[in-house]
Amino acid sequence: MVVTFESYCKPLSTWPSAMLAEARGPEPSPSRAPWNPSTPAQDSKDSQIHPRQRGGKNRGKASSQRSCLFGLELNPELVWEDWELGREFTKTLVLKNIHSKLQKLHVRPPVSKFFATITPQIVVLSPGTSFSMPICFRPLQRCEYEDCIEFDGKDGSFQVCLRAIIPCHALEVPDSVLLPICAVQNSSKTKFLLKNVSKLQTHFQWKCTAPFQLSPEQGLLKPSQECPITAIFRPQEALVYQKQASCKFGDEGDEAKSCCKVLLQGLAKYPFIQLRDPGTTDEKEQCGPELHFGSLPIGQSLQKPIEVFNPSPVTASFSLSRSSSEIHLLDSEFSCDVTEGKVAAGGSLRALVTYTPAEVDTVSVEYLSLKCSGALNETPLKLIGNCVGPNVSLTSSVLDFGCVEEGGAVVQTVELVNSAPVEAFYQWDLDCAGNSVFSIQPASGTVCPHSRITLQAVYKPTQPLPHHRRVTCIILHRDPIFLDLIGTCHSELRQPVTLKPEHLVLYKLCWYRRLNPQDTLTAVQQQNKGSFDREGMLWPEGEQSDHAQDKRTPMEEYYESCLGCMDPLSWSSLSSPPISVEPSELQFNQVVASSLSTTSTSSQPVSITNYTTGKLRLVWTATPESPFTVSPSSCDLAPLKSTSFRVTYDPKQLNTLHGVQLECFAYYKDSPQVEGCLLCPPWCVTVRVIGHSFQQGKEHFMPRCSLQPSRVVFPALGVLSYRTALFRNCGDLPLSFRLDHSSTPALAESVSVVPSCGLIQPGKHQILTLRTTPSEDGPKQGFSLHLQLNAAKDTKKLTVVSVVEKLCISLEGDNRLHFQPTAVGSRTRRSHHIRNLCRVPLRFQWSIPEPDQELICVEPDAGELHPNESSVQIWSFSPLCEKSYTLTPTLSFWPIQTPGCNESQLTLEVVGLGSKGLIEAEKTVVDVGDILVGSCQVIQVPLVNNSPCPVSFCLSVQQMLLDEDLTYDPGTEPKALRFDCERETIVSHSKVLLRSTVRPHRRAQYLWTISCQMLNSSGIVCSPPRAVCEVRAKSVFPTLRVIDVCGGGSVGRLSKVHLWKLFSLDSLNEHMRSNTSPAGLAYRTTTRNSLSSSPSVFAKATLDCNFSANPMNSKSSVFVLMFHNPGSIPVDWAFLFPADQKLEMEYWAETAQFSSTELSQMKVEDNHLFVISPRSGTLLPGQQRAVQFTYSHDFVGTDRFPVTLKLYGREILLNLEGLTLEKDTPCLHFASRQHVFTSVSIEDCTPPKQVYELNNCGAVPLRYEVDVTALAQLQVDNFNHPVLVCLNPEGEVLPGKTAMLEWIFSPLEAKVYHMDVSISVQGGDSTLVRFEGCGFDSPTLASTKPFKCSDTEASEPCVKRGPFPGQVVFLSEDSVSLGSIPVCSRSSRIFFLTNLSHTDSVHYKWDEQSCQQVVQIRPEKGVLCPEESALCVLTFTSTDYPTCYQLDVTCQMIQENALTQHRDALQSWEEEKERRQNDFTLTDKNLTEKQGVLMEEEPVSVPVEQRPPLRKYKTLPPIFFRSCCETVGSICTKMTKAERGAQRETAKSLRRPEPPQPALLHLGLTAHSRRPVEYLARLPEQHRRFQAVRPRQPEGTSCPAGPLSTTHGLERDLTMHVLTSLLRDILEDPAFIFSLNALSPRPIIYQLLPPAPDSPTFSQLAPDPQILSGGTGQQKEQRDTADSEGAAGRWRDNSPTQSTVLAEHAPADLSEDVLLNTLQNLMMEAVRGELILTAHPRAVTLPPVCTSRKMSKAMARSEKTERMKRNLQGHKSQRPANIPFPLR
Repeated sequence: MVVTFESYCKPLSTWPSAMLAEARGPEPSPSRAPWNPSTPAQDSKDSQIHPRQRGGKNRGKASSQRSCLFGLELNPELVWEDWELGREFTKTLVLKNIHSKLQKLHVRPPVSKFFATITPQIVVLSPGTSFSMPICFRPLQRCEYEDCIEFDGKDGSFQVCLRAIIPCHALEVPDSVLLPICAVQNSSKTKFLLKNVSKLQTHFQWKCTAPFQLSPEQGLLKPSQECPITAIFRPQEALVYQKQASCKFGDEGDEAKSCCKVLLQGLAKYPFIQLRDPGTTDEKEQCGPELHFGSLPIGQSLQKPIEVFNPSPVTASFSLSRSSSEIHLLDSEFSCDVTEGKVAAGGSLRALVTYTPAEVDTVSVEYLSLKCSGALNETPLKLIGNCVGPNVSLTSSVLDFGCVEEGGAVVQTVELVNSAPVEAFYQWDLDCAGNSVFSIQPASGTVCPHSRITLQAVYKPTQPLPHHRRVTCIILHRDPIFLDLIGTCHSELRQPVTLKPEHLVLYKLCWYRRLNPQDTLTAVQQQNKGSFDREGMLWPEGEQSDHAQDKRTPMEEYYESCLGCMDPLSWSSLSSPPISVEPSELQFNQVVASSLSTTSTSSQPVSITNYTTGKLRLVWTATPESPFTVSPSSCDLAPLKSTSFRVTYDPKQLNTLHGVQLECFAYYKDSPQVEGCLLCPPWCVTVRVIGHSFQQGKEHFMPRCSLQPSRVVFPALGVLSYRTALFRNCGDLPLSFRLDHSSTPALAESVSVVPSCGLIQPGKHQILTLRTTPSEDGPKQGFSLHLQLNAAKDTKKLTVVSVVEKLCISLEGDNRLHFQPTAVGSRTRRSHHIRNLCRVPLRFQWSIPEPDQELICVEPDAGELHPNESSVQIWSFSPLCEKSYTLTPTLSFWPIQTPGCNESQLTLEVVGLGSKGLIEAEKTVVDVGDILVGSCQVIQVPLVNNSPCPVSFCLSVQQMLLDEDLTYDPGTEPKALRFDCERETIVSHSKVLLRSTVRPHRRAQYLWTISCQMLNSSGIVCSPPRAVCEVRAKSVFPTLRVIDVCGGGSVGRLSKVHLWKLFSLDSLNEHMRSNTSPAGLAYRTTTRNSLSSSPSVFAKATLDCNFSANPMNSKSSVFVLMFHNPGSIPVDWAFLFPADQKLEMEYWAETAQFSSTELSQMKVEDNHLFVISPRSGTLLPGQQRAVQFTYSHDFVGTDRFPVTLKLYGREILLNLEGLTLEKDTPCLHFASRQHVFTSVSIEDCTPPKQVYELNNCGAVPLRYEVDVTALAQLQVDNFNHPVLVCLNPEGEVLPGKTAMLEWIFSPLEAKVYHMDVSISVQGGDSTLVRFEGCGFDSPTLASTKPFKCSDTEASEPCVKRGPFPGQVVFLSEDSVSLGSIPVCSRSSRIFFLTNLSHTDSVHYKWDEQSCQQVVQIRPEKGVLCPEESALCVLTFTSTDYPTCYQLDVTCQMIQENALTQHRDALQSWEEEKERRQNDFTLTDKNLTEKQGVLMEEEPVSVPVEQRPPLRKYKTLPPIFFRSCCETVGSICTKMTKAERGAQRETAKSLRRPEPPQPALLHLGLTAHSRRPVEYLARLPEQHRRFQAVRPRQPEGTSCPAGPLSTTHGLERDLTMHVLTSLLRDILEDPAFIFSLNALSPRPIIYQLLPPAPDSPTFSQLAPDPQILSGGTGQQKEQRDTADSEGAAGRWRDNSPTQSTVLAEHAPADLSEDVLLNTLQNLMMEAVRGELILTAHPRAVTLPPVCTSRKMSKAMARSEKTERMKRNLQGHKSQRPANIPFPLR
């Protein structure tokens, strides 16, 4: 063994396995790549440098590690790196012996002259010592050198490599670099080291292709320097990338650089990101596309989390933004705190979405788009929220203060209720600082959600007159509410009529009906213009139903009151107001002097106009402390006239702000004060006044305020709209404001702000109301309104967006909708999106023309669309015929705020195609195969839709049973085939697997016809059923069948027919093939179901299995049954003992009393009398399994044991029964107590002879006797006709043998006969056997039951038999049936004996003694080599009387190995016998004279051929067991007495070795011989197959003397050998051949010898019918003799004629023998594979014989001789060795 250390990088796998453990160093670090899909060639190359490779011309390097080899520690190689020319360089090789023994090495020095060493030829190393070997290197040239030193030791040889290398550039890089998995369009990176392993400065430059990138791409490395290289992976597609990155290195500027490569590997996958709601556990709603915030109060915010989940295996980058749309959103009410980020694989990121509503009673809809870099699609998320505002109401709409004295005050309370979940801001449009007779406290404030506050209203009049004022309560983000305050002031001088609430109601009704308030109540009633309601109030006619309907909105009414009843927009649709004031607001902004004086006051005029027809009295409410005064304080105003008042501002304090609301009451001056007049309540007008008293140069108050919202957005409709804003004073000083129109006067005038000026106290607020009508030319971004604060330069900006947008809805697909081809009558659905692209909520309605409504429909056909909202419409298309459709439905939409106005329309073009659909099956017939009854099998039937449209259909199935013998009701028979889904839809040009379940209920052949019917759009059948395919299945039961049986032990001598009857195998097969009941299918599994030791038997099938009878302590009776699964499904079978069916119970539950049956079964189970092996198993289809039944004859008596055979749904009870006899007890055993004879025709004058077996199972001979009394009585009953005759009613049966009772059954009538015959045993019991026979009428039977003579006909299919376990020789046929044959005829059959052993030869011999008269088998004996087959010829010669033959021929077999062992044992026994006779040893003084001697018994003759004599040399004596004392010798003490006794018993028991018992093979033979007349009448075409022969005579009878009549055995073989040699020599003699040529022209005449006198013909073989007259055997012999003589006489009379006729023909027996031997040779060649019987015949075309050329006689004679010689040699070579060549 030689090991060469060439390089440190050589793989250790190339070293011998014995050295691997010692030579293995530290293992390299594993590669970081989990997978490496490189080619095998690359793997084998890269595996040498693992995990790194080196690039360069010389990759070698000195190894610093020492290796262990053969117990030596040494360096595997020596490498010289730094060397120069002309010098010596020395290195030392150290060898260390680490083994525990001495090492002796032979050293072979280096071969080259460049390496030199001074080393002895032999180196001896003691354990633990070292040896140093200096080696000198002397270089002469600048090149690489390599040599080795070889060491040869006892354990093998090895080499140490010596190398000198030249320094060169070398880089170390990894073989491959696996980058982290990366998402598409993303990047991942990793680092690896690039190391300069040389001692030269090396320049490198990388080159790689996309998607990989290396950084740095180039550089310069110093010796042993490392550089980290960053590999970046940027994939653009989801693929597996493998790219080679090459690195060129060397000197800088050198073009011829070295190169090393690195395999860059990367895996790219598409990322995928989901949006999930963390609060939702339902998986179906996890990835929902909608996040609903619900209803949220204005001004509040709500946050909801969403989870960005990454289920993909790569890190994904995402961005979350608003989806791009055509709608222009001013401000988004939704915000998300996460706009972009990265999510790791399997990780999640939580984002918060905030909803802040800004407009009351609007639904906000936005869409977020989740975009992932590299993903295939985007994930939309719908955000929806509803903004709700306050809902404020008053508990009372009118406060009646009643009548109050002048100077007094009355207080009333009212509650302000907020029923909304949002805080409500309110403000009363009333001066509560004393400038009005009414005041409400608090005048402004907030109402918490779902709460209420109590307000106090004070009525403090200053003048005696009625007061009424409708006060407005302004609510932020809501319409205002109104409160009517009424009261009447009385003085001593004046007491006006008290004002009541009903007066207000009457006034309103009169005003709405345009009535004159001065009409009296009586006039109204007289004109029938009114009536009283349930409350007694007068209502004008027609106003009781709509009296509450005010045409004005609350905002319009509020604006009317604020603008002094001069609002043109409010009164445009009504008549003019009663009075009006102008202006409604006054501002005093002049600069005040340095001191308060009369010059500091200022005044402005106010005009009031009377629009009524009556005279009015005007009274201003005066407040003494107010800086504002009105003059005159009161006056009268004529109808339709105007008057002016002067408002004077006289501040009482400098540098302050003032603001009040002046009120003036107007009432009819001439209003009557009587009860009959209709009272008219006073009117009230107000003027808002502000001013300041700041001196010039004095700094005004610094304002601190807030305006919410800072931008007011009006609806994008051209209608009058209102909005509110909250102006809050956040400072500690008063705040005044006024609207500045100077910035944008045109735009500012389009917006009306109420109030446009005012004073806000510290901590209070003012609710501003804005009104405008948006226009189309308004700026889309809005314009600004400026509020001047504190009459200074400080302003507050309010942005107003007031622009009209065009209504717009977008339809998906450019207003086109295409449907795929649709089947006529069916329906196709498709989704279609519509989206609102304007800021106005719209209502839409689809309009489909009436003719098209049967074709298309949409759901929903109407609905609402909020701004930016998208809706999914489901369109359905149902064509009525095969054509193309183009339909145009119309979409109408209009604003929700203005129903019926501004309606717009869009047209959608719908295109569809109607076609005809058809469903077909891929296979017209689907064969399911075999299915187990009661089981369930799922099948899939492929259905194909080849049409261009989807088809909806329903399926139906029709069931039919194809078995002719089954009767069933199709209406009640359960369906065995059911569909998982009977209604299905298949898309166009596709296939669907129809899943069905087959569950058969009985054993039958099922045929299901599957039909389909088309469905229309409503799911109703619209076509007749049409058959699609057929499904066939065969429901089967698992069945078993016993196909063969064999006996062993005590029953090995019995024939197979006898064994078959003992175990009732015909009945067992019948039961195993029977159907299973429904109850049996319910208990298919093996379960324990009994509490008793003897389980109750519920099996309907019960069989008796008899093990026959045998003497005590005889061999066990063994039955081996070969079970075969003839079905197509596996079979699970089990033999259950009683203990297998008993439930395991606790010890206390067991009963102590057992019945006799239980005790018997316990005895059988405890002693294992009955054994079944194996007890359970599974047989696959076509598989065979041998089951062994064993019964041990250990106890005398009859043993019975119930065993249950459990099959699928079936239980068969097998009653095992065995009988054990005493040694001297005679026993005649019957296989069956009932025997059925072969049916006989009543016209048959010579009925056949039939047999019945009697088996002696005992150990002693016995005599039997048949009671013929019953037979005589039967004869008397049948007119003295012998119906049943026993030919041998008495006889003797030897032990273990079988006797044949011969019977002749001759029926007199065509009926069934039953005869009970008693058979008794001498000195024993008698047994009653029932015989049954049937007589039939021949003509009748001939028409129904044809006459059978062929032995190939069988009722069941043939099953290929297999050998039994342990069987050595196998018979190709275990039974031969010859069928019907004529009497005195000969039939031949061939079969084969095969040696199944691969190593041992087998001797066989046929036993023909029991049937040698009719059966002959050749060869009779022989030897079978391993795996050899021998051809045997069975010749059967029928006797001269018709007989039903049932013969059993046995073949004895012994293996060569057993014979050899017997010979060796016999030789050892003889040697031991001789030694004991000559040698003796004295071991005891008192040794008795009684010594053990070898017992010599007469050897049992072995039925095999004689072998050569044993060899002369003796074998070694046998080794016997000796004690330890004998082994040690004389050191131990002498043997004990027990040991000496055991030794004596051992010596006595040494007997002569018994020869091996031969194994038996049984060959059954059946035949039925018939009279020639009957045979010729029934089968005239078959009689030529047989030849009349002389029946064989039994041994002892006289036979004609012949030359070979006495040759038997060895003499015959010797004679055949001598004759064959002589004939071969004669045929090879040229003189003999020449003489044959001379005799060839002479004719060959064979003279047929006259037959023997006792050789009959077919016409002479009819026996005498008198044999049936009950004659004795002597009369039979006399008749046979007479018949023979008669036949001989007739033969002598006819012999001359026959001799003349047959003189020129060859003998028939010679032709038959030649043909028979030829066929046998052909069959033998076919068995050996030398001849292929099924090959096609081949004909060779010879050239034509030339007629002009003539052959000479000598040439022709020579050619004929050669041809004959070739034929003889060929025939001789073809015959088998054991069959002699036929010579006649």
